[in-house]
Amino acid sequence: MKHLAQTLKALSDPIRLRIILLLQAEGELCVCDLMEVLKLPQSTISRHLAYLKRSCWVDTRRNGLWIYYTLSQESCDTCQEILRALQRHAAHLPDALSDRHALAALIQDKATGCP
Repeated sequence: MKHLAQTLKALSDPIRLRIILLLQAEGELCVCDLMEVLKLPQSTISRHLAYLKRSCWVDTRRNGLWIYYTLSQESCDTCQEILRALQRHAAHLPDALSDRHALAALIQDKATGCP
């Protein structure tokens, strides 16, 4: 019961939910990408990512100075089912759509070398 409560509590914050949806859409992102899309300071993004990591929602990969975040590959069955439900329902919410459009524009800008 404690694990389930912690799992659900991790998604009860709108910022953490938006981060999960962005990771679900893109696969792997760094803090700077999330800062740009969510228009939040590094400290806020990092705090929420740390919470998601403690709750077993995200994994990290270090590449030099950068840390990249992905959805956990070893998440429990409950988490996998929640992710499937989020993909079906939450991904169509206005904030989620707006975030995905902002992320797509950011990725396009990076690909074309725009600042």
